[in-house]
Amino acid sequence: MIKMNENKTNINWYPGHMKKTRDEIKEKLSFIDIVLEVIDARMPFSSKIKDIDTLIKDKPRILIFTKYDLCDVKKTEQWISYYESKGYLVCRCDLLKGKGVEEVITTCETIYEKEKQKRIAKGLKQRSMRALIIGVPNVGKSTFINQLVGKKATSVGNRPGVTKHVGWIRMHPKIELLDTPGILWPKLDDQLGAHILAILSSIKEDILDKEELACFALELLEKEYKDALYYRYTLKDDMNLMEKLDQIGRKRGALMRGGMIDYEKVYGIILQDIKEGAFGPITLDEIERMN
Repeated sequence: MIKMNENKTNINWYPGHMKKTRDEIKEKLSFIDIVLEVIDARMPFSSKIKDIDTLIKDKPRILIFTKYDLCDVKKTEQWISYYESKGYLVCRCDLLKGKGVEEVITTCETIYEKEKQKRIAKGLKQRSMRALIIGVPNVGKSTFINQLVGKKATSVGNRPGVTKHVGWIRMHPKIELLDTPGILWPKLDDQLGAHILAILSSIKEDILDKEELACFALELLEKEYKDALYYRYTLKDDMNLMEKLDQIGRKRGALMRGGMIDYEKVYGIILQDIKEGAFGPITLDEIERMN
């Protein structure tokens, strides 16, 4: 299992708009029937909001594993089994093909049936169920919403901060959705998780040390997906870190005048390749973290 080097830079990112989002969620929670907690299937532990229980209280919840098409299914299924053993309802979603979206709606209907029957017994007017969608930045919430609606309802981008405001979307005849910007928690105590969040774009890149992050990403990939990493860049076991970076630079054309390696470009290539799935299906959280 990868452990963080004590010399690595601590990552923390909790801008004011995240606190504002949390405050708005608390204000609107009484209107909510179901919470859709969105998790990136490539980081099933790191992308789960650590203090979410204090935020959503005892509201019924569905864990939605987005980007399931990009994950290492064997590893991610271990996490799903873990969460299900804790009593969570889990849905898997392939955002590229829209698979799993209908299952989310069906699961919501099952959960809401009890509330629906209560309203009938009290003679109250029937209404659509109201769901809150919540997750860390860039886990695919906007793409998931667009799949549910069947058209572009929100902006999409491979960076944190695309959704700017808390707002209702009448997205389906049976569901009203309260969309929220991605949030983290006030202090990122788990620095392994923070670095994984950063590698997969859930933390704003401007605040990060790109060299440190790219080298840490190489370390992770070499441990868990060595064959794919070495094949991608034609690396060898007897290369040290600098030789590997040089090889990646030559392989991918990250060269400056005179044939010198452009290391800044190399770091960007490594991180971009991870985000785009260039190494095949990956899951960066190991289930051993729970032991």
